[in-house]
Amino acid sequence: MRLIIGILAFILFSVSIAVATTWATLALWYRLPAPELVRAVASCVAALAGLATIVALLTRMRIRAVVLFLVAFAGVLGWWSTIKPPASADWAPDVARQVTGSLEGDTLTLTDVRDFEWRSKTDFTERWTTRTYDLNGLRSLDLFMSYWSGPDIAHVIMSFGFEGGEYLAWSVEVRRRVGGQFSPIADFFKSNALVIVAADERDVVGVRSNVRGEDVQIYRLKASPAAARALLLAYVEDANALAAAPQFYNSVTTNCTTVVVRMMRAIGDRVPLDWRLIVNGYLPEYAYDRGALDMRYSLEELRSLAHIDKRAQAAGLAPDFSRLIRVGAPDPSTVALQ
Repeated sequence: MRLIIGILAFILFSVSIAVATTWATLALWYRLPAPELVRAVASCVAALAGLATIVALLTRMRIRAVVLFLVAFAGVLGWWSTIKPPASADWAPDVARQVTGSLEGDTLTLTDVRDFEWRSKTDFTERWTTRTYDLNGLRSLDLFMSYWSGPDIAHVIMSFGFEGGEYLAWSVEVRRRVGGQFSPIADFFKSNALVIVAADERDVVGVRSNVRGEDVQIYRLKASPAAARALLLAYVEDANALAAAPQFYNSVTTNCTTVVVRMMRAIGDRVPLDWRLIVNGYLPEYAYDRGALDMRYSLEELRSLAHIDKRAQAAGLAPDFSRLIRVGAPDPSTVALQ
């Protein structure tokens, strides 16, 4: 029995040390403010220290080795806690501004709504606008899924529709610097800041469907105007908070999906934990299982009708882009009208 306990203890300590070492090694590699060679050396030293500690567990030096490892790891954690997201930097143009909003009665005013005119990934006309919205005219809520890396991972955009055919899309994105790129692994380690973008669909959806060539799909949601209003104001609240106190983007804990889920929980909607909230390419299945889509259709039919690529290319980022990409997309709000 003592032997079994000893083996289990060794496995538990070894796995814990290995996990801590892997995290520290990657944190030093991605975030240590030093030349690449220095970062490589620091990462190797951390990896060797972890390996040496695991080996030492089999010797009489185990207690001293574990104590030294914990002291070193505490030092890394202390350094890590000093890394704060920048309030200003040489941001890429499309994420250069953080939208903010104010509410007076039922009138929502948003500052720095993005309205870029895209001709290519590098050729565009930059426009930022201030707009007002009558929340009494809020009519719909739609989910856009932009697949850029296979069927498992997608970028999530929520769009709010108003009376008269106006749409306001919200996108939680990586706040890249000029020349910077999105990296799911690096963004585990405080590599990029977070930004919430409010924009025209011609901009934030069109750049993905028409310029980047991503597989963009639209799912019209079964949401009451009251629920849509609460979610929209949650976006505004989070955007204002982010403008006041910057945060880091994190590929798992703070990304385009987790922020939306947190907002939905904040407004009182029950969002059960589910693996599809992490592997977010399967969010349409999750929404379908919860009855949030048009249940007159099978999920396979909804997926087939959701692709906007051909309609978006035909629309060519025209003024009525939002109307044209919705042609043929099932709308659960029409059920009551039949």
